[in-house]
Order: sequence, then structure tokens, then C-alpha cells
Amino acid sequence: MNQHEVLKQYVLRQGDTSLILAQRLCEWCGHAPELEIDLALSNIGLDLLGQARNFLAYAATLSDDKFDDEDKIAFHRDEREFCNLLLVEQPNGGFNDTLVRQFFMDAYHVPLYQALIHSRDEQLSAIAEKSLKEVLYHLRFSSNWMIRLGDGSEVSHQKIQQSVNQLWRFTGELFHADDIEIALAKTGIAVDPRTLHEQWLATVTDIFDQATLSIPDQNAYRLGGKQGLHTEHLGILLTELQFVQRAYPNCEW
Repeated sequence: MNQHEVLKQYVLRQGDTSLILAQRLCEWCGHAPELEIDLALSNIGLDLLGQARNFLAYAATLSDDKFDDEDKIAFHRDEREFCNLLLVEQPNGGFNDTLVRQFFMDAYHVPLYQALIHSRDEQLSAIAEKSLKEVLYHLRFSSNWMIRLGDGSEVSHQKIQQSVNQLWRFTGELFHADDIEIALAKTGIAVDPRTLHEQWLATVTDIFDQATLSIPDQNAYRLGGKQGLHTEHLGILLTELQFVQRAYPNCEW
């Protein structure tokens, strides 16, 4: 894989992760437990969609195949061609599951974009600078709700802790570095995800302490999303995300 292709794969990973998480959050539109939460989740989803578009549009400029624009990348690829993190494709479940998934990702996105601002790649740096302003708000939103529910009633605490226990196994992939990330990090273009773990864990520990939650003892062992090896949930999500373009190819509004 040449340097050009390596960069494209790295950019796709960022775009796919934001795209799939945006799709999950927007599934809540009209179904959230409160109007305020409904609007907040939809707005966060739209922020993530904007981030996805920026990354995927950049990936399209690096492509020398049929995926030469952001729409084709999003709507015409198959499941194994997506390289998003496994965590973001997990089902919404209850609000507790969505909240914990979002908090884990927000606590990851903040240090990621803080570091990516310093990339030697001007496009990646610009995307990170714009995205950081948004994910700082996302983290504030999810952190406040983690504390509110974790340190709330016995039932809310139990539900949040249960979600933490269920989703923890997917968090290890956030910090697993493969040859693509290591190679680009050495050139100052990408961020070595292993360097983000300390700040992520410090944020998680701080919020968990305030929310009276416990970090699970289990290992975070699930990997493969960045290499196209997904859980059974992504295929179902893509049937909804891609339906219109699959049913009516090249349609326009």
C-alpha cells in the first residue's frame, strides 16, 4: 500500500466513524425520552455528519477509483469496505446505552482532534480545528448526563453501570494502533491512538467518580472495525442509511 492509499485509509476511518455515529444518533429523532434530549441528540448527530462529510470529501480527492465523491463513499460501499470503530455501530438500546456510547466517543474525540490539529497535513489539521469546537460541547453534554444519571436514583445508576459494563469491551479499539496509523504518525500526519489513552482514561475516571460509577474489570478486547471486520449490527444500519441510493441509483433531489 503506497503512501497515498495509506492516507486515504486513515481519513476514511475518521469519516466512517463519525458517519455511523451520526446515523445512530439521528435514529433517536422523535423517540428520545425528552424534547430537550431529542433536539440535543439530533444536533450532535448533525455535527458528526458535518465532520463525516469533511473527512469523506477529503478521502474522495485521494481516491483513484469509482468512489470519487463523498456520496459514493457513504452510499455505495459495502459493509466490509467501512472502517469505523466497532463502538459506534452498536445499537442505541435505551437512552442509557446511547449515552454511555456517546460519552466514551466524546472523551476520545477531544484528545484526538486536539492532537490532529498539529498534523502536517493541512486538510486534516483544518478539519480537526473545526471539529474540536463541536466535540468539546458534545463531551460537556454527555458528561453532565453521566453524572446526573449515575449519581441519580438507584434505578438510573444501575442502568448506566450496566451500559458501561456492556460497552467497555469495545473501547480498546480506540487506542489500538496498526501499521497504517503508526506509519502516518511517524511522518507527523496522523495521531498514534496509543498516545490518547491516558487523557481519555483520566476524563472517564473523573466523570465516573462524580457519577459514582465503576470502571469494569474486564479487558477491552474487541477489535477489527478499522480493518472492515464488523459486528452484525453494521449491515442492518447500512440498509437504512443507503436505501434511497441503492433503490434509486444516482437520484437527485
